[in-house]
Amino acid sequence: MHDRRQTNRVNGPEYIILMRSFVTRKAYALYNRRIIFRNKYSGLYMIKYCSNSLSLLLLAAFALPARAERLPSGDSTVVTLYSNGYVYPKADRGTGYISRNGLTAWKDASLFSRTYFVTAKTGKLDVSLTLKSSAPAKLKVELEGREMVLSVPATEGLVTLPVGTFSVKQPGYHFVKVTAADSKSTQLPDITALVLKGDAAEGAKANTSQYKSAPATHLSYPFPKDTLAEWFYNEISVPADAQPLHAYYMVNGWSGGYFGIQINSPTERRVLFSVWSAFSTDNPKDIPEEYRVKLIKKGADVTVNDFGNEGSGGQSYWRFNWKAETTYKLLLRGKPSGDHTVYSAWFYDPATSKWKFMATWDKPKSGKYLSGLYSFVENFGSNGDDLFKARYGNQWIRTANGQWIELTQARFSTTADAEKHPRFDIGSGVENGMFYMFSGGFREVGTTKKGDIQTRPAVKTPPVVDLEGLPRE
Repeated sequence: MHDRRQTNRVNGPEYIILMRSFVTRKAYALYNRRIIFRNKYSGLYMIKYCSNSLSLLLLAAFALPARAERLPSGDSTVVTLYSNGYVYPKADRGTGYISRNGLTAWKDASLFSRTYFVTAKTGKLDVSLTLKSSAPAKLKVELEGREMVLSVPATEGLVTLPVGTFSVKQPGYHFVKVTAADSKSTQLPDITALVLKGDAAEGAKANTSQYKSAPATHLSYPFPKDTLAEWFYNEISVPADAQPLHAYYMVNGWSGGYFGIQINSPTERRVLFSVWSAFSTDNPKDIPEEYRVKLIKKGADVTVNDFGNEGSGGQSYWRFNWKAETTYKLLLRGKPSGDHTVYSAWFYDPATSKWKFMATWDKPKSGKYLSGLYSFVENFGSNGDDLFKARYGNQWIRTANGQWIELTQARFSTTADAEKHPRFDIGSGVENGMFYMFSGGFREVGTTKKGDIQTRPAVKTPPVVDLEGLPRE
């Protein structure tokens, strides 16, 4: 990213000069009466401070269609639709979707958008929309249950139009909903951003990254360093309101792979068990033979293949329609053999009261017991407006000498970051004796910080598992 900064100051009112053919895809930000040029993706045009006389000279010099609009004051917050907006009930490239230029190709009046932001304060909130429109239109703009109608004229480029003043009664996440006022409209404005101003806008924040997914959250389970952990047992239950597409609720993770459950489509769910190669590459074809993870055996109806793009290795999955509000048990074994480690995984379905054998993989260049045990909640799609949440409980390891050790503490971490992915709807805690993590949905501003440690109540009784009687096929 390259920033160019206009640092000189001029006298007189500040204006935005919007020149349709001049510079595209330049987002703007205000800081101490300066304009910061950013190569981001809001689709806004070039913006400069200038006096009345200078603006006239510029317009005359370029002789381009242009329009001068009053610049939002320095306490404004700009919320781009590219980073914070979502189309409902479903985006469509032909009738309305959000791209790097914001909401574009909006031709279906039954579609509407919601753009999310988080406030630290309450009070009055002045809302404006930055948009362009090829024809006059009327929009319904709603916030906190109050609705206003915005009349949009035909424009020659991007303009910022004031909608009105709303009231924010509590801090936290909010959204502005924009709908077509006329259900028969077929040509609606392209909307780039919200501009927020007023008491409630002070300290307001929004996502400024390119990521539309919810951040990943993790819980790591510490245990004594010199412990030879051969088995890792964990349980998971997914709340009924946390079943969105593109969810990966990883349960038994370790330094060499992961094992958990996914929602892959409206009709398909999986149990996934993957082992990474010790060779660092995102292309499995590049792995030398002596580093290749090899399948020893797999369970019935389990699909196996190579995987890449996040490291590489061997993948095994079982299509299984797991249910919400049901506690499933997952068991992982890592047994060293020389400089190799043999990994096996089992999944317990309470509906059948049986353990399902997933697969056994042989990983060379390893030769270690299990370490770095953790779980995570991940959104591998762009539906970060959905809530992702899972509960994890009754964690145990079994050592090489047969001792069961309960893991009652978990350390929180996340990919959310103030600079790289500023999302605040993340967190973890303990409920009903289980750890939980959540991410996404723009519902709750989490209070958990990276590195925070939670402690769940001890169960004290090891899981009852006939390790010798586990199925191997």
